[in-house]
Amino acid sequence: MKLRQQNGAQPTRQRKKTSVAVQTLPPDFATRNVLGSDEVGTGDFFGPITVTACYVSREHFDLLKQLGVKDSKAMKDPEICRIAKKIIPIVPHSTLVCPNEKYNELIAGGMNQGKMKAILHNHALLNVLKRMAPEKPEAVLIDQFAEKNTYYRYLANEPIVLRENVYFATKAEGLHLAVAAASIIARYKFVQVFSEMEQELGMSLTKGAGAKVDQEAAAIIRQHGLETLGRYTKQHFANTEKALHIANN
Repeated sequence: MKLRQQNGAQPTRQRKKTSVAVQTLPPDFATRNVLGSDEVGTGDFFGPITVTACYVSREHFDLLKQLGVKDSKAMKDPEICRIAKKIIPIVPHSTLVCPNEKYNELIAGGMNQGKMKAILHNHALLNVLKRMAPEKPEAVLIDQFAEKNTYYRYLANEPIVLRENVYFATKAEGLHLAVAAASIIARYKFVQVFSEMEQELGMSLTKGAGAKVDQEAAAIIRQHGLETLGRYTKQHFANTEKALHIANN
């Protein structure tokens, strides 16, 4: 999978989820040195899936809290971007962006979104682990989008991140600062790419996959054609057919 990678700082001596079983975390988990990962953009018609893995050690807990790191779903994009710029130089992280053209190619080839996300998470986590070496996190926490066994099955042909002390949990942003920071950085990078798309198309775009998105997609079809729309969207979403109907009527 060809991805756009954005690397983070070196460590010193950052949609709707499928219903899944929740793994119980140790009672002291929030105080551990953790490598966490999260993704954004999976439910957006416009914009790419963006995954960030981030390592947060105890030495950075107080600073990250002072900078406002918390669950990004409770924040607006301007606040997320402001905080992300402050924490990016501090925490070791790796961000992977899957452009929509590549996304559509993978979907057309038979890959589902779950496998795509598993590969992205795994690669981002591996990138951070390589930079940390020989240091290792006390645990890995992945914001859960699939059952643990399903996640590892998706990675059958991939070099896999550590299997020991790897945890999966929904709403993981609220369980450890590592995932909260990862979520903020991922959202920031997503917003950056989203803004670049708006500049290229010369129009404002709406996040998500609602009715307003259909109207905007129809406008792109009328002005630039269906092929151009495909470069900026996830083509298998129902929004494509809705936009075509609007554009042709």
